[in-house]
Amino acid sequence: MSMGLAYTYESLGLEDTKRLAGELAARLTPGSLVALDGDLGAGKTAFSKEIAACMGVKETVNSPTFTIIKEYPGSKMPLYHMDVYRITESEAGELGLDEYFYGEGVTLVEWASLIESLLPDERLSIFIEYTGPESRTFHLNAFGEPYASWCRAMTENGVLR
Repeated sequence: MSMGLAYTYESLGLEDTKRLAGELAARLTPGSLVALDGDLGAGKTAFSKEIAACMGVKETVNSPTFTIIKEYPGSKMPLYHMDVYRITESEAGELGLDEYFYGEGVTLVEWASLIESLLPDERLSIFIEYTGPESRTFHLNAFGEPYASWCRAMTENGVLR
């Protein structure tokens, strides 16, 4: 698969991370998929919590490491939060994840690169790089529309570079 269109976002702290989460959440529609990767402790779950908050999720969002999938009602659509770190690609395939990927809600997948072949061709992939105790660099790759148009718009308004 190609690398998609690449963009970056520099976060110097939680407020910056909330800004990116808000920009993304405003664009999410049913069937949107955000694939998250990064080292342990890079902030995948923290970023997922911020997106959930921007989507109107009222429940406490935490890592679905042992449950694999958690569903949360949002103000406009559900959020499907997945963590595939502890399962194999074949186990992931048996779980019927595609029903979520093409469902009525937004899907966030932590450790998404572990199930790359199961992911939809069109998605937003984000690698979160730990750059300091408070800072992160978000590397976004837009695969297909509407993700490319979202990133272009965020570049035009100065959010991404």
